[in-house]
Amino acid sequence: MSVREIARLAKVSPSTVSLALRDSPKIPDTTKRKVRELAKRLGYRPNARVNELMSCVRTSRAPQNQACFGVVSFYDTPKPWESSHHLARIYRGMLARAEVLGYRLEPLWLRAPGMTYRRCRSILDARGIEGLLCFGSPDIDDEFPPEFDHYAIVTQGLSIKTPLHRVVSHVYKDMWRALEQVYQLGYRRPGLVIGRYEDIRSAHGYLSAYLGWWQVTLGTTPLPVLQLDKVELKPVREWLAYNAPDVMIFVHHYNVLPEFTACMRESGLHIPEDIGVAVISQILDRTDYSGLEENQQLIGAWAVELLVSRIMNRDLGIPTNPRIEMVERHWVDGKTLRKISR
Repeated sequence: MSVREIARLAKVSPSTVSLALRDSPKIPDTTKRKVRELAKRLGYRPNARVNELMSCVRTSRAPQNQACFGVVSFYDTPKPWESSHHLARIYRGMLARAEVLGYRLEPLWLRAPGMTYRRCRSILDARGIEGLLCFGSPDIDDEFPPEFDHYAIVTQGLSIKTPLHRVVSHVYKDMWRALEQVYQLGYRRPGLVIGRYEDIRSAHGYLSAYLGWWQVTLGTTPLPVLQLDKVELKPVREWLAYNAPDVMIFVHHYNVLPEFTACMRESGLHIPEDIGVAVISQILDRTDYSGLEENQQLIGAWAVELLVSRIMNRDLGIPTNPRIEMVERHWVDGKTLRKISR
C-alpha cells in the first residue's frame, strides 16, 4: 500500500496525504482524520528510511534559521545553571548535544517580573519554538502549566508532579551498586545516612534499594536509616554508637559535603581506618570521597535527544504515557574506603 493509492481512494493529492500523516497544520483536521483512518484500515506502514531522507530534503529547502528549543525552569533566577555547578554540567551537556543536532537553546524565565504563562506561550509561538527543555523545580510538587500543552516537553529529575517525558538518575541502581562495591571490599554492616530532601526527590528510591539489598544479600534486618534535615554531630554520633556500621553510605547534596567532613572529624573516627564512607551525590570533584557522582553531561545530552524524538513523532503536549530514561552514575575512587581482610 502506497501514499499514491491512499491519495486515489481519499480523492486528494499524494502531497496532501503525506502532510496529513505528518500532522501538518496546513491540512484541515477533517482531512487528516479521513486520511489516517483510511491508512489504518488499509494497513499502511511508512518507510522509515524514506521518511529520514525526505526530512533531510525538506530541511535543505527550508530557510537557514537554526531550529530552537526553549529552556525553562521554575527557579527564582533566570538561569539557575549559572549559580549551580550541578545544573551547569547538565546545561553544558544540553548545549553540546543540541549543537551537534543543529539546534540552539534559548532560555526563558517563567517567573520573570510581569511574565505570565500566556505571554510566554505567545513568545514561544512567535519564535517558532516547538520543544521545551525543563530544568525542573526546587519544589517537587510543582505542576507544569497547562498553557504549554501543545509543545513537546522533556524535563530532568523527578521534580514537577505533572507526568512528563524526563531523564533522571537511576537512583535505585546507584544505591545497589554502591552497596555491592563496599561488599566486595569486605564490609558487612553498611548503614545509610540520607538527607530528607534527597529521599523525597528520589521518590524514596535510595531507601528502597538499601532495604532490598540487605534482604537479598545479607538476609538479615538492615541497620536503621538515619534521615537528616541538616548534618549535625549529635544525631550522627548517636547513630554510629548505637548501630556500629563498618561503612556508611552517605546521600546528600554536594554543598553539604564540607559540613559532613567536619562532622566526621569531630566524631573522633578516622576514615577509612575506623569506618568506611561511600558518598552518593551530584559532584565529588575536589573531595577525597569514594562513591558515585552524577553523570550530568549525559543527562543533558539525553534530554535533548529525547526532545528531538518527541518532536519528530509529533508527541506534543502532556503525554498519556511519559517516557523516562535513567542514567547511571559513575564510580569515583577516592580515599574513604579500604579493603577489609576476612
